[in-house]
This record gives sequence, C-alpha cells and structure tokens, in this order.
Amino acid sequence: MKKTELYIKSTNDVNNLHTIVWEPESEIKAIVQISHGMIEYIDRYDRFARFLNSKGILVVGNDHLGHGLTARGDEELGYFPTDKKSATVVEDLYKITQEIKSRYGEEVPYFVLGHSMGSFMIRRYIMTYGDKVDGCVIVGTGSQPNIVLKSGQSVLKFLKAFKGDKHRSKFVEKMAFGTYNKKFKPIDTSCDWISRDKDIVNKYVNDKYCTFLFTLNGYETLFDALEFIQNPKNIEKIPKKLPLLFVSGDMDPVGNYGKGVKQIYENYKISGIKDIDIKLYKDGRHEILNELEYENVYNDIYNWIAGRIKITQKSF
Repeated sequence: MKKTELYIKSTNDVNNLHTIVWEPESEIKAIVQISHGMIEYIDRYDRFARFLNSKGILVVGNDHLGHGLTARGDEELGYFPTDKKSATVVEDLYKITQEIKSRYGEEVPYFVLGHSMGSFMIRRYIMTYGDKVDGCVIVGTGSQPNIVLKSGQSVLKFLKAFKGDKHRSKFVEKMAFGTYNKKFKPIDTSCDWISRDKDIVNKYVNDKYCTFLFTLNGYETLFDALEFIQNPKNIEKIPKKLPLLFVSGDMDPVGNYGKGVKQIYENYKISGIKDIDIKLYKDGRHEILNELEYENVYNDIYNWIAGRIKITQKSF
C-alpha cells in the first residue's frame, strides 16, 4: 500500500486540511472517505485503512478543523475557525470528495463513513450530497433530545457572553461526557468508555491530540450539527436509494447503549430509505473500530460495501 499525506485548502479559506490517502497496490475497486470523531484525528484509522487496502479499497480522510494537523497550533485544537459551524466541516468533506474523484475517476464506487462527531457530519453530508456517493456507513452515532440541545446551546451562549468563544470549560466538558464512564467497572481512566482494549485507551489518554478541551465554539459546532441532522425535514433530504449501514456497540453511551442508534435507524427507515442495515456488537463500547472484536467489525463493514457494489469477496 502507499500512504500519502497532502494538504487541501479548507472552505474557510484559512486552514489547510491535513489529509491522508491510503492507496492499495492492487486495482482500486472502491473508495471509502472517513470522517473522524471529536478530539481525535484521521491517522488513528490507519489499521482500518490498511485492512480496506488489502481488499482493494482506497481510503481517504482529513483532520477536521480544530483537530490534528489541520489546527494551526495547539491553541486552535478544539476551535473551528468559521462562522458557518458544522456547514463548513461538511463542505470541507465534500471538497475532499471532489478532489479524490478528480484523481481516481467518477466511476469508482464511492462510500463515506463517519464515526461519532464525524458521523453527525456525515449524516449532514448525505442530506446535501447523498446523490454524489454510493453508500454510507454511520459508526458510533447518537442523538440528543431537543430540550437538551436547547439547554446546552443556552449555556454556551451565556458562557460565551462572558468568556468568549475560545474559552475552554471544564463544566461544559463534564456536562457533555460526565456520565459516560458510569456503567463501567473497574475504571482506570476517564476514557474507559471508548473501548475494552486497554492499550487503545492508554494510547488515547496519552496523546495530546486526544486530550485537549473543546472550546465553547467547538461545542457550538457540535450542537449545530445535531440540531440540523435531527430536523425531520432534513432527514427527508437523504436520497431514498442511498444504502446505509449503522454500526455501533451496545455499550456505547453516545448511542444510549444501542437504544439511540436503533431509534435513528427506525426514523430513517420510516422516512422511506430502502436499503438500510444495522449492526450492534455485544459489549462493544464507543470506538467499535478499536474494540477487542475489531476484526469482525472490519469484515462486516467490508462485506456490506462489497455487497453494495455487487462484487464478491473472491473478485477482490
């Protein structure tokens, strides 16, 4: 495989999007574009990308604004330099789509995959650009009741008036993540909820690109994405023929331990989306791509993609 790093100008006209392309040695059978989660970065998907490469699938992904090497220094981690909030993140994702299609051809089957916050962005993406891709995998997703969203937005607005949008609040962090470890014992770190794989968790809590505090602006961007994707009118904008796969652990607090993911799946199904599947993994926590049973998850995602482009494993 060939791993290439490049920088593509963000649609905010300020940042350069740190982007990685994992290209298989064999003929490219499909492309998967990854949208990473909150407080992480695209190179954490290296193992998954190499697996897909072994199946003839090219993988691409960028560090979002406020993340990884797209951020212009540590002070910009957790801050999105844009007035358009989540819309800019989605436009950045589509800019990557256009760039990759121009390099490798419009005819290559193209899939998008989003994890956690990245799944919120991908859900917004397919509400605008769903007709530009051949399938979508939604990993570790969730939702919030509208009353919780409105309350959170009010808190952010109040704090921002006194502290400014670059303020980093321990209170807001606790409000967002404070209960996530509640169901897990024993607890070794504040992030045990992400995976049962202790090596993964230990690497995460010792990585400066995974341990910064989000700014008030960052939470505004997150809540803006949730508000948009939970609007029934926007759900109706997803193409009815677009294949969708939901993937999550049944012990993922972001997805309300499977219940929230099932509800989103049902809402999308009711909207008329025809080709829609869901996979919930027993005891799996938030980062299902980094769980103990990651090989099963990888294979399930690959088999779903292979089925959607009507080719068999053998032809790969």
